[in-house]
Amino acid sequence: MGWVKVQKNNAYYKRIQTKYRRRRTGHTDYQARRSMVRQDKNKYNAPKYRLVCRITNKRFITQIVYTTILGDKVLTQATSTELEKLDIPSGYTNYAAGYLTGLMIAHRALKKLGLDGDFEGVTDVQGEEFHIEDEENERRPFKVIYDVGTARTCVGHRVWSVLKGAVDGGLYIPHKVRKFTGYGEPEEKGQDYTYDAGAHLERILGTHVQEYMEMLQEEDQERYKVQFAKLIEADIEPDGIEDMYKEAHSKIRENPEHKKFVLDEPTTNKVMGNKTVSSDGSDYKRLRKLSYKQRKDRVKQKIQSAQKRMAGAMADE
Repeated sequence: MGWVKVQKNNAYYKRIQTKYRRRRTGHTDYQARRSMVRQDKNKYNAPKYRLVCRITNKRFITQIVYTTILGDKVLTQATSTELEKLDIPSGYTNYAAGYLTGLMIAHRALKKLGLDGDFEGVTDVQGEEFHIEDEENERRPFKVIYDVGTARTCVGHRVWSVLKGAVDGGLYIPHKVRKFTGYGEPEEKGQDYTYDAGAHLERILGTHVQEYMEMLQEEDQERYKVQFAKLIEADIEPDGIEDMYKEAHSKIRENPEHKKFVLDEPTTNKVMGNKTVSSDGSDYKRLRKLSYKQRKDRVKQKIQSAQKRMAGAMADE
């Protein structure tokens, strides 16, 4: 019998697969997750916290999470879309928004744990290297590990903006400045690294956004009006970007709590069938969820009405 090549068909590849689906689809780095979650046995079931940062097309999502035998549990969370309540109308995925989100979740976590009075963090942002554990304090700082997921951790990436904001907010996150904007390798061997805090500060305060707005103003007015429509509507000029972010820093330090949407005047609603009467006198309809039988009958009615229309069209022909 001659040599026959074994064909690797579809059935073969269905059997030979990576064990975990999220690893297979590139959503979770399980090796990194195991090292972040694994806790020493002599810690006696003490939770090991991590700051999780994910970036979507529209916002930053940050959570402080700890792992239990039943799964992950969230201590607190913050998203960059909450910056709208801090008078920032747009730009929820840029570097400055990431810094604000990290600052927000840090102050929320410390306030929830009763540590906000002991660990203030950085009050005057200058982009300098800062470690809360170096500060003199009787209590130990709240330690978390930074979880970037599957993001590529190159120098100047936006995920580091959340890290810098959380560190300046008073969290203890083991890190180095090698990945921050402004870091430069030494020119000669044996020399220390160079870190330009001013370059990092420009990113934190949105100077790059300001420069881009000024460039579009001069070169392409139509594109400027489309791309920065919300800023124009809020009467924010390019030279006001830095002040806008500085005001947001101070507002977060004063009150980092999440603001829920509340009506101007608290009202009580009385449900009456499909009609809801509000205490302010306005009436509006509230649809009720249909039962299984009602949904089936609704489908039958649609089929019957469609058949009647078809029959009428055929009779006209």
